[in-house]
Amino acid sequence: MKQLLEAGVHFGHQTKRWNPKMKQYIFGERKKIYIIDLEKTVEQLTRACNFMKETATQGGAILFVGTKKQAQAIIK
Repeated sequence: MKQLLEAGVHFGHQTKRWNPKMKQYIFGERKKIYIIDLEKTVEQLTRACNFMKETATQGGAILFVGTKKQAQAIIK
């Protein structure tokens, strides 16, 4: 969780730009920016990792899609 905090993962969208479906994952707000609940983030990342491990173990394919140029090298 410390690494997520240091990476700034907890910073969400501006309070005027948000999806109400994400309400359960919002910890609070500061300076008109939503703060994402990192405990819930860790829970969901763990679930996603377990799913990918299971999929890979069964010979399934995992497709990573990135829409930002900064992520291009990592995703290839």
